[in-house]
Amino acid sequence: MHPTYFPSIASFAVLAQKEVVWEGCDNFQKQTYRSRCHICTDKGLHGLHVPIRHVGGGQGRQKYVQVAMDNSYSWKKIHWRTLETAYRTSPFFEFYEDGLKPLFEGSEDSLYSFNLQIIAVISDCLGMEAPTVFTERYETQCREFLDARFLVHAKGAGMREPQNLEPYTQVFGERHGFIPNLSVLDLLFNLGPQALDYLKTQPLDFLDD
Repeated sequence: MHPTYFPSIASFAVLAQKEVVWEGCDNFQKQTYRSRCHICTDKGLHGLHVPIRHVGGGQGRQKYVQVAMDNSYSWKKIHWRTLETAYRTSPFFEFYEDGLKPLFEGSEDSLYSFNLQIIAVISDCLGMEAPTVFTERYETQCREFLDARFLVHAKGAGMREPQNLEPYTQVFGERHGFIPNLSVLDLLFNLGPQALDYLKTQPLDFLDD
């Protein structure tokens, strides 16, 4: 799997149920969950995007591990304020905010390292261990492992939307209906300590498609 920005519920269901090896040797691709996630606000589905400091075209492709975030403006503060506005009234936002807020106050440069840090913090909130094993070379087709790298795709080629995730009560559910497979933050703020049990019981049939 790829470490992503506040991963989707489907991705964390895999983390909760399987032993995961992180892809550490791939090239960075735009418009994937490496640098974005989805939450729900009062207006509905909303994307949070991490700005990337891109290299010039002459330098060719960048490895994901080499990608730097563009911290020339305070995008982390914007993301945090958006989360506060969206989830302040959720049952468990105040329970987790002290553990999560420092993520939006640091000066990290590496997107890859930052996403791993996010996953470690979320895993701690859930009461589970975060994976710490990485690939040593890139393979187009995995021969040793079940390939779940498709979960990184936000749209377009390679996207495979997980189905059959169990509905749960969301902050704006009465207004927008249930929106499946948002960032795991949505699940955490709405279910709190029950979130891990939820993740452990979701079907992973999307891995077999």
